[in-house]
Amino acid sequence: MVESLEVVVAVTNLKLQKFFLFVFLVMVSNSFSQSNSTYKKRVLETTEIGILTSYYTQDGEKAVVTGGVGTEELTNTATNVSVSIPLNDDDVLSIDATISAYSSASSSNLNPFDSSHPASPWVESSGASAKDVWVNANLSYSHSSDDRNNIWSGNLSFASEFDYTSIGFGGSYTRLLNQQNTELGIKANIYFDSWSPKYPEEIHQYFKTNGDLNEGMFKGVDILDEQGLVIDKDGSDIWSVDQSELIEDESRNTYSVSLSFSQILTENTQISLFSDLISQEGWLGNPMQRVYFADKDNYYIGQAESISDYTSSKNKGVFHLADDIERLPDNRLKIPIGIRFNYYINEYLVLRNYYRYYQDDWDLKAHTINIELPIKISDSFTLYPSYRYYTQTEAKYYAGYDQLLSTSEYYTSDTDLSEFDSYQLGFGLQYKDLFSETKFWSLGFKSFNLNYSYYKRDSEFKAHIISFGAQFIL
Repeated sequence: MVESLEVVVAVTNLKLQKFFLFVFLVMVSNSFSQSNSTYKKRVLETTEIGILTSYYTQDGEKAVVTGGVGTEELTNTATNVSVSIPLNDDDVLSIDATISAYSSASSSNLNPFDSSHPASPWVESSGASAKDVWVNANLSYSHSSDDRNNIWSGNLSFASEFDYTSIGFGGSYTRLLNQQNTELGIKANIYFDSWSPKYPEEIHQYFKTNGDLNEGMFKGVDILDEQGLVIDKDGSDIWSVDQSELIEDESRNTYSVSLSFSQILTENTQISLFSDLISQEGWLGNPMQRVYFADKDNYYIGQAESISDYTSSKNKGVFHLADDIERLPDNRLKIPIGIRFNYYINEYLVLRNYYRYYQDDWDLKAHTINIELPIKISDSFTLYPSYRYYTQTEAKYYAGYDQLLSTSEYYTSDTDLSEFDSYQLGFGLQYKDLFSETKFWSLGFKSFNLNYSYYKRDSEFKAHIISFGAQFIL
């Protein structure tokens, strides 16, 4: 009986031990489960620094500063530095700054008379507007929810050039669904720009002297008619500016809202849709850009023998006095709609397609097709060949050099608003250091990019751009 009781007690104790062991294991399991459920991967593991430098050059024969005729030669060098700083697991602060310096033969002819040689739209002047620096700074902050399915961001920006300043701010919200296979986004931005207008020199002087052609820059300077004959400045047939005032509103405001949808369709396929609504108001023309009217007599300063060659690069010695500056409506509504389609062909090849349709209430319509084919040649190196085709219709306010009418309310000879087709060929190379083993001081090297693009319109306009950038982690 005693032995039986001892057996019962032993069995009972064994059962209790197993029970408590089970409870302990459950508690440990729950503890690990809770620990894992509260663990969050940081949105950004460490501070990242990016540097991008580019060199751009262009040339053409329809400069807008000289009314749609003349050299469009321009060079530009730009450097961008971006820093992304993780504030904690969920929040990232980004600082982005760009400085861009350009030299422009076209812009130099804002004052073609400030030169040691005769004025011509085909010859670069030594005027103050021949070169300038553009600076831009952007500060943004983003916050991700614990499950990483909600992302909020806000941004503040500033930009400045010699004839305008811009301040902008905005925000965005992104929602991820279906195990992050679906993405919905909305973004809004507002920009407040302010002109410090610079005018073509002859127009500036005309208003400064109240139309007196014997004062200012016109004093002691002959003005020629279309036949190359010197006009009587006190007579009835003289050059004059068509309008009684220049810029009426020195502000330009831009409001934009963007919607986006992205869906992973299969393990190899992703599609994205997007649409923007952009509204602008204020002075939307460029006060630097001359216009010439077909129903007005032409007047020149310079060498009479060069008038017959005015629209040719042979013209090295005469300049056509402007009839007015570009004038456009004080509002514009833009609506671009686009689609992206990415297809993973294999581990070495990905197809990226892009199409965008654009239209606005100035009757301009455009189509863009872009194809990129990244080719992975190793774990570290990827090639990026690309092709872009673009075509647009003519805005209703556009006409070429000396083809506008003074009876129109709005007019421009800016070829960016003309009808044209263009294409761009690009080639890029990217190198990635997968483990950031290469060090520069306290920075770990992450990636390097080198890109080249050639751009050509169906006119004489063409451009080249080469850029290289590197990304580091701290």
